[in-house]
Amino acid sequence: MKCNREWKDYQIIATGDGMKLERWSKYHLLRPDPQVIWPSSFDLYGYKALDGVYRRSKTGGGAWEMRKRIPAEFTVNWRDLTFSLKLMGFKHTGLFPEQAVNWATMIDLIRDSGHTPTVLNLFGYTGGATVACTSAGAVVTHVDAAKAMVERCKENMRLSNLAERPVRYIVDDCVRFVEKEIRRGKKYDAIIMDPPSYGRGPSGEMWKIEESLYPLLELCAKVLTDKPLFFLINSYTTGLQPTVIKNMLTRIMKEHGGVVEAYEVGLPTDEEDIILPCGASAFWKEK
Repeated sequence: MKCNREWKDYQIIATGDGMKLERWSKYHLLRPDPQVIWPSSFDLYGYKALDGVYRRSKTGGGAWEMRKRIPAEFTVNWRDLTFSLKLMGFKHTGLFPEQAVNWATMIDLIRDSGHTPTVLNLFGYTGGATVACTSAGAVVTHVDAAKAMVERCKENMRLSNLAERPVRYIVDDCVRFVEKEIRRGKKYDAIIMDPPSYGRGPSGEMWKIEESLYPLLELCAKVLTDKPLFFLINSYTTGLQPTVIKNMLTRIMKEHGGVVEAYEVGLPTDEEDIILPCGASAFWKEK
């Protein structure tokens, strides 16, 4: 398990009964979390400072119940970076704070590389990794099938005073984009991907991680430079263990040598000895 403990604008106050009580900047939210299968130590819904609760619907999905006025958008900071948050559908806020542990590693590798690496960020979402890598000096290509998410990445770049940095913003199906880059002969020093369990591209392309991930990795191997800097895979798919991702990445990167590390990513909480598991990562880098 790896955690980043540098957050000042994010905090997990308590967990239990399928929920996590969080502080984002000065706002307190209660959201469902499928990993929290233990009972709460107090009534989370009765927390006096609670601003909003995400309630699941019996028919699927859910909705935010606001107890106090929260702006349509607000910001949080990590190190010298700033991110825009918005209470969205399916309990999301537009940022996964547990990924800061990977941002920190990538920032160090980019800064220590001695050159300006090119990074391909697939399924880039709102751009946490894009902002982090760009801040360290990389040239990033950010790809996501959802135009709204790409626009939010641009906003996060602006908020972090990085708007003038060289980033390519691409709205496309990730598999289709990598196939195009192969035909164009484009190469990258590093690749990041955070694939969903299921999904559809802008033209109806189907994605199922158990069937689609390894073929995409094979394609990605063809757009890597001869001496790659790193390759990171994140997964939030329940049941996809870190070692499974490590095995795939080990096969794909065999000709480059290096080492692959696999681990859970998590978040510390204010509860004694409780770390909240949030997903899995496999990270390849040079020895």
